[in-house]
Amino acid sequence: MSTPSAAISLPSGPIQVRGACPHDCPDTCALITTVDDNGVATRVQGNPDHPHTDGVLCAKVSKYTERSYHPERVLTPLKRTGPKGPGGSGQFAPVSWDEALDDIAQRLQSIAARAPEAILPYSYAGTMGMVQGESMDRRFFHQLGASLLDRTICASAGAEALTQTLGGKVGMKVEFFAESQLILIWGSNSIGSNLHFWRYAQQAKRNGARLVCIDPRKSETADKCHEHIALRPGTDAALALALMHELIAHDWLDHDYIARHTLGWDPLRERALQWPPERAAEVCGIPVEQIRQLARDYGTTQPAAIRLNYGMQRVRGGGNAVRAVACLPALTGAWRHRAGGLLLSSSGQFPAQRAVLQRPDLMPQAAAGRVPRTINMTTIGDDLLREASPAFGPKVEAVVVYNSNPVAVAPDSGKVVRGFAREDLFTVVLEHFQTDTADYADYILPATTQLEHWDVHLSYGHTDVVLNRPAIAPLGEARSNAQIFRDLAARMGFADPCFADTDEALCRQAFGDAVDYALLESQGFATVAIPDALFAEGNFPSPSGKCEFYSARLAAQGLDGLPDHLPNYELQGTDARYPLAMISPPARNFLNSTFVNVTSLRNIEGRPILEIHPDDAEARGIANDAVVRVFNDRGSYQCHATVSRRARPGVVNGLGIWWRKLGLDGTNVNEVTSQALTDLGRAPTFYDCLVEVEACAAAAAAESVA
Repeated sequence: MSTPSAAISLPSGPIQVRGACPHDCPDTCALITTVDDNGVATRVQGNPDHPHTDGVLCAKVSKYTERSYHPERVLTPLKRTGPKGPGGSGQFAPVSWDEALDDIAQRLQSIAARAPEAILPYSYAGTMGMVQGESMDRRFFHQLGASLLDRTICASAGAEALTQTLGGKVGMKVEFFAESQLILIWGSNSIGSNLHFWRYAQQAKRNGARLVCIDPRKSETADKCHEHIALRPGTDAALALALMHELIAHDWLDHDYIARHTLGWDPLRERALQWPPERAAEVCGIPVEQIRQLARDYGTTQPAAIRLNYGMQRVRGGGNAVRAVACLPALTGAWRHRAGGLLLSSSGQFPAQRAVLQRPDLMPQAAAGRVPRTINMTTIGDDLLREASPAFGPKVEAVVVYNSNPVAVAPDSGKVVRGFAREDLFTVVLEHFQTDTADYADYILPATTQLEHWDVHLSYGHTDVVLNRPAIAPLGEARSNAQIFRDLAARMGFADPCFADTDEALCRQAFGDAVDYALLESQGFATVAIPDALFAEGNFPSPSGKCEFYSARLAAQGLDGLPDHLPNYELQGTDARYPLAMISPPARNFLNSTFVNVTSLRNIEGRPILEIHPDDAEARGIANDAVVRVFNDRGSYQCHATVSRRARPGVVNGLGIWWRKLGLDGTNVNEVTSQALTDLGRAPTFYDCLVEVEACAAAAAAESVA
């Protein structure tokens, strides 16, 4: 039996240990953890030597010791003894690691002997680490021949759009936003979700730059910008096409850049000319003059930069919307300047050795020239309820969940709950806490937090690799994700030498010789060398080497090769029962469902709320702070109404993501969201959602009459 990673030798006396923030945020901060003489972490702070972090952390991660030492931390393996579902700690009893691992291995081996694809891993970005998130776990499931997971729940629509337009998840260096003269912050509440970019934007603002926030919600970021453009959800492509129309009409174009470094200009020009500002203003629900002025600003200001984020792609046409926006910098030649262009994700600029870490060659199906089936994590609610069929394959009999909380975060969560509640589904959850998903587990295995294990991180917001060293020994009996899968592999007889690789060895494998590991060890981070003005002379990583306005690859799939506006699936005015559009942006003090149980952060956040415009509240007799029911055909949930102009008329903002068990009625906002997928990238459409809202007293009266 392999030795758990608890045997970490730490020097005596107070020390400071360099690390990395593991969470799903573009900033990927470098951390310094202070550890006292007793081996207890007393403080987590930003590394002042890392330029992007500059000693500053968000409120969430600055509370990281509170999370690691939380009194409700799971610190021993737990086995189910009671019914599935929420009900307290009485559902589980502590067991030894040997008992838990032996039983889990036996159950998985039994299923795999009949139908390995009946086993499904389910993970996402609970940690963004390459070791604890996508190394030994992938090797394990590949060797097992389990179903593959399409990890789509956050970013795949935007990622596919960037790939089809620029050639990959690439963009300008974030630090050069400080030199921009115009910054469009599009679909991002940067103050809450991209703090270190916001610091660069503030520097530009102090130097005279104009900041424009494009977002249906009047966010904290919108408050601090010169202008807020509050368009309807799902209409971003219409706005982008109207901007193109005005750039063409007024000849605010860089014809030389277009001729030399783009592909498909003539058909894009024809399409853009179909979108005068008047048409877009009607679709977007914004003043036509606001569109004209934004086009003038963008077309006549250099350098101009766009900071996209993922909110805008969570609708039916989200991929097309990102494609349309990604075309804009090439039209004006903004890419010529290091402070011009666009940034959605920088993750494609890292020389990651993912095949080395994940070993897809281990899949036994590869010998027969095929790969296992793929299940989309966004449709987990439907897929756990499917029976075996030729089209779907075997019924899902086992799920191993790690780095995710699907019962809380997946859409259409009523179905997700029913799926995980199946008595014939064997569920293993690697976790720090008894989350909504852990309530349905057969085994809960205690995982280490970032302070307790090795890992290495790339970023999707800057271009530095950051190393995480363990600052403290694992608490209780916690083991790292990689160690748990290493132990399971040993029990299942997996003989490939790769299953003996230690966590630190995996850190070294993540980038191979492409990154100076000695530099990572000495200073905690290493910068990937890329040109300052990345596409000043074209050289896009696309098949043509150009910015592809027209994508032949999409056309070959039977899709539109040009970006276009695709109306939402759930379009306002099409169903009188549900007149309000709903978006569900993150609450400022949470990150997806992480940190919801950190008492100090939950106290700041208060309680689940729905922001509703005063006009919509008055029409429904809803007072500020009233308990309301938000509902549609998929389900309903209760929360407190905040009557506020942060919501535009006709749109409500259901801030998330609260654990269901901490909600007012044991549900959360995903009770009403949809499993429908985006146009590109097979991603969720969380913000493509129609609802109605009523005061709970009215709801109770209606139910009594019924």
